[in-house]
Amino acid sequence: MSEYGSANELTFEDPVESLAREIQLYGMTGPAMMFLEASRPYRALGSQAMVFFDPVLRTIFGSGSDAMQRVLSDEGGIERLIERLEEIDEEPGYDA
Repeated sequence: MSEYGSANELTFEDPVESLAREIQLYGMTGPAMMFLEASRPYRALGSQAMVFFDPVLRTIFGSGSDAMQRVLSDEGGIERLIERLEEIDEEPGYDA
C-alpha cells in the first residue's frame, strides 16, 4: 500500500493515510482529532473555505493540498481520517 519516493521521502497511495501520517509527523494527532470532531456541524462550510483559500494552501502545503482537499471535502473521508488518526494514536511507539 505504500511506495518509496526519494531516499528521504515516504509516500502513500491512500490520501487518508498520507494525511494522517503527516499529522502524526508534526505531533498533532490529538489536536487534529479534537478539531475534526468539534467541527462536525461546520464541515460543509469548511470544504467551501478550502476552495476559497486554495492559493494560500498551495503555498503552504505545496501540491499535497489536492489530496488533503479531496479527503476533507468528503464526509466519508473525514470519518476515515478520524478513524485512522485514532488507530495511529493507539500504535505503540516513541513519544517525542
